[in-house]
Amino acid sequence: MALITADRERFPDTPWQLVETHHQPDNAGTLETLFALGNGHLGIRGAHWAAADAELPGSFINGLHEIWDIKHAENAFGFARTGQRILYIPDVNNFTVIIDGESLSLAESDVLDYRRTVDFATGIYECRITWRCRSGASVTTTERRAVGFASRGALGISLEVASDREVSADVTSSVINRQDQPVEDHSAHDPRRAGRHAGRVLLPVRIDGSDGSLRLAWQAAESGQRVGLAVDHWTSAGHQPFETVAGEDDSSVRYVLAVRAEEPFRLEKSVSYAAGPGVQDSERDAAETAEAGLRPVEDIFVESREHYREYWATSDIVVAGQPQLQQAIRWNLFQLAQATARADVAGIPAKGVTGSGYEGHYFWDQEVYLLPYLTYTNPDGARKVLEFRHEMLPAAKIRAKELSVDGALFPWRTINGLEASAYYAAGTAQFHIAAAIAFATSRYVWASGDDAFREGTGAELLIETARMWISLGFFGKDGLFHIHGVTGPDEYTAVVNDNLYTNVMARFNLRAAAAVEHQAIDDAERQLWVQAANRMHLPFDEDLEVYSQDNDFMTLEPWDWTTPRSKYPLLLHFHPLVIYRHQVLKQADTVLAMFLQWQDFTAVEKRRAFDFYDPITTGDSTLSACVQGIMAAEVGHPGAALEHFTNAVFIDLDDTHGNTIDGVHIASTGGVWSSLVCGFAGLRDQGHMPFFDPRLPAEWEALTFHLKVRGRLLLVELDAGALTLSVQSGGQLDVDIRGQVFRVGTDPVRVALEAFECPEPTVFPSGPPTASMPVVHAAG
Repeated sequence: MALITADRERFPDTPWQLVETHHQPDNAGTLETLFALGNGHLGIRGAHWAAADAELPGSFINGLHEIWDIKHAENAFGFARTGQRILYIPDVNNFTVIIDGESLSLAESDVLDYRRTVDFATGIYECRITWRCRSGASVTTTERRAVGFASRGALGISLEVASDREVSADVTSSVINRQDQPVEDHSAHDPRRAGRHAGRVLLPVRIDGSDGSLRLAWQAAESGQRVGLAVDHWTSAGHQPFETVAGEDDSSVRYVLAVRAEEPFRLEKSVSYAAGPGVQDSERDAAETAEAGLRPVEDIFVESREHYREYWATSDIVVAGQPQLQQAIRWNLFQLAQATARADVAGIPAKGVTGSGYEGHYFWDQEVYLLPYLTYTNPDGARKVLEFRHEMLPAAKIRAKELSVDGALFPWRTINGLEASAYYAAGTAQFHIAAAIAFATSRYVWASGDDAFREGTGAELLIETARMWISLGFFGKDGLFHIHGVTGPDEYTAVVNDNLYTNVMARFNLRAAAAVEHQAIDDAERQLWVQAANRMHLPFDEDLEVYSQDNDFMTLEPWDWTTPRSKYPLLLHFHPLVIYRHQVLKQADTVLAMFLQWQDFTAVEKRRAFDFYDPITTGDSTLSACVQGIMAAEVGHPGAALEHFTNAVFIDLDDTHGNTIDGVHIASTGGVWSSLVCGFAGLRDQGHMPFFDPRLPAEWEALTFHLKVRGRLLLVELDAGALTLSVQSGGQLDVDIRGQVFRVGTDPVRVALEAFECPEPTVFPSGPPTASMPVVHAAG
């Protein structure tokens, strides 16, 4: 299924914008996601004010959620008890425009011209529509939106109505409580989609309005979390509102006036939300707190422009000679900025703040797929995410005791720090989230040189996760250290013994903790960690000469690759037990381990592993294509590398997995960044110095980007014949390029690159299957 690339007339190839040139009554929900705005704290979906076919319009605040008691069909000790789900906050993006008695609607009115854009360079959404009214007037409406950055709870919206003749206009601006509106619940049919609460969730605390201003506040029924909202209206001609109505679920401000030719009516809507710890005190007025954050609408637009001017100066990635890819790359980078810029000390939901998919939970995605991007473009942001994980440490220690392990066991999916995964086989059993947090901690310390973090918060995260691993695993009769009863990243094999990814990452975790100088560790504990790491069991198939995904993976029955495409993703068409007993992968697992722990495996081992696992990886997970592409580039499959990358960069733009309606796959956008920087530019880290081994696709002219490394801003320029490095700010930096060390300063260092010779294809005596699964599916 293709959306953007299938209709380039409707969605033209523009390098700094996503543009829609005419409206069609299809894919409304997906386009609401693609045209969404956000800053990591506040998000607003890209729904039309004049659309009768809006599917999931609404807005979100990161971390604002409701809770409920999980009802298990059969209970057991240690099961997740409390469900958590992100809430739709009261939505301000609502207008009705009536001209000479006709309510303008994309479904029923005559549209002469239409164009809407989201501008990556400024962060501003604009939709301009020219209507032929039944009265004969030609009316143009222009709506613009932007979210605040210095004021992260602020939102600015303007609506202009212009006419070629005098018309009677009736314009209403509304706030709607969408959370408590009835809506179809798709979650029973697709576990990737968020469900909706039955009954009333948002209870009104304050409902006030007069003279075009609204002061509103609500409290979630069970979690008790509060949200305050302040809305002020301003008009270009000083028009007074005809009426202001404040209601529990629908508040509005209405203007009735004459719009004359050459005198457009402009309505500006300044919005401020307040949520979080600052408004949880019942004696504090959440609406008044929100009111303090109100800003003139133009100031919010200026904030957005200034933020993105600074962002793109150091975060842009340019691929020369590939305009279609360039637009898609920038859209993905724009989504990364929207998901992380002002999250502050909070997690990054799997859909950012663009939708309710995955119920707004935080997963391992943020550490493995998002923190590489943050660490090298916004290290302060990376630190805040890790500080957020550290705030969960007390709850993680309690959870560890519940599962009879020491140290800290972080929840697989959560908002408030408690485990929210009701299916433990693909949830709690993914102990590897502990190593993901440790790995992100180590990478941040390595790349930033943040000694204070290393000695404090970072040390605690490494130590407590190491204590979990040493108690979870055991020394077997063979003298090796084993970790049993776990699920790795590949959720199509669950609760296995010695998952290779888990063991490799646990080994890293133990070694990193053992290297920490901290009074909480004694010599005996340190030596035990070192011994377990050195004796970690890594399953290996001697016949195939390939590392096995787990102890039993090579004994499983091969999957039937004649299964029709309509049966993918497998999780929607086969019982988990059917999938678990077959040799089939949802996503890269062993291959991911070899990317993250690149120094632990030889080139031959990586090549044989990739050649074995890639054909049996369905790509049903959006986390897979980017990793497969990175490793395809490293091991010498340039065609596969570019194919996997292209699939990754268009996952949401073409809705190839069929669930973009629920929000952007933020981890995949982070994977796109890693694909460019780590895949084609070949960056590897956590060694003695940054290491580059480039693999530029033959179809590309050049690849250019910046990295923030140890207080320096490093410019990386790669073309077909050479890699050029220069430090734009900060001191000199030693860099390893294919085994040669260069000292890089302000003067560019250009290193000629010999063409990479692709090794011979791996030939296996008995499998894997010769027919590989297509990477792109209609849903996944």
